[in-house]
Amino acid sequence: MARPSVADVMTRQVVYLPEATMLDEAAQVMRDRAIGDVVVTRGPTMIGLVTDRDIVVRAIAENLPVKTTSLGDITSHELIMVEQSATVDEAVQAMRDRGVRRLLVCDADRKLVGIISLSDVALLPTSAPA
Repeated sequence: MARPSVADVMTRQVVYLPEATMLDEAAQVMRDRAIGDVVVTRGPTMIGLVTDRDIVVRAIAENLPVKTTSLGDITSHELIMVEQSATVDEAVQAMRDRGVRRLLVCDADRKLVGIISLSDVALLPTSAPA
């Protein structure tokens, strides 16, 4: 059985927050929307991604105050994208190659249409070997 495409399993809800957003507010947005990441923007431009884990490891563990530390202070600026038509296996390989747990998903015109994470992939049924 063929593996599904990225479009079949990705999360289509993408939340954008400005880089000036304080970490406590970003964490509340993640909690309220039941998501683990936000795309960080500067004006109309995407500049990075912040995950719930980034807030813990880069801010809380470093004793940065969450009420006065902004997303821009801890943003991962490398935006790694995969096209929605790629296979899940290709996306997982890209995650392995880059050492990340999430990829932004774009359409053929490089417009952001979703995010795929390891947890999206982990929920896929596995097929038994023949």
